[in-house]
Amino acid sequence: MAQAERRGPQVLNIGEVLAQLSGDFPGMTASKIRFLEEKGLINPRRTPAGYRQYSDSDVERLRFVLALQRDQYLPLKVIKDYLDAIDRGERPENLPPGVVVSPRIVSDELAAELQNRGRRLSEEQLRTESGASVPLLQSLLSFGLISHSNGQFDEHALQVARACVQLESHGLEPRHLRPFQAAAEREFGLVERVVAPLASRRDSASQARAAEAAREISDLCLTLHRALVQDHISRMDI
Repeated sequence: MAQAERRGPQVLNIGEVLAQLSGDFPGMTASKIRFLEEKGLINPRRTPAGYRQYSDSDVERLRFVLALQRDQYLPLKVIKDYLDAIDRGERPENLPPGVVVSPRIVSDELAAELQNRGRRLSEEQLRTESGASVPLLQSLLSFGLISHSNGQFDEHALQVARACVQLESHGLEPRHLRPFQAAAEREFGLVERVVAPLASRRDSASQARAAEAAREISDLCLTLHRALVQDHISRMDI
């Protein structure tokens, strides 16, 4: 039997894990990995001396967490619920359709799907995928509801455009939607003030905690907003 076949599962130290992840996640640091471990998202083995030993499964688990956090903007609590379901052999709800996920390992299909969510779109691609007309996109740009960088749009712009296409069918035009942009800016200002003490620190662990706290607060604000609007709707005499 060849020597490679006699080896057990690959064991990596934290530096080797960073080397594997740096291509897709250039901002990744050792302290961020330890932060994710602190949150219970990974659980590497320890040597008797206390050194962490990462398996291939741990690296794929990290890719899953980082991709969902970066490309779907999900709080770590939600991602952990996904991971717990995967570990139980279940398929989590709300993952991209048609994807098979094995316990602890991210499938190639899911990795590709998540990577696509971080792509950049041209104006033509944005129109095609959102169904928006040229005048609608021009209005969205002029009212500041979407923006671009060197003519390239991101996933946020696509989500906004899709929603505005549907709202347009109800008679709501971009000029009617400016209060949403103002509300979003006020909400961001509130979130920014709350996480400022953490965000002002330069270590990557604090930066990761600040980003996670911002996601959690934003998610709670959206829940509050939805509940308040639904309360008013429920009072309609229909």
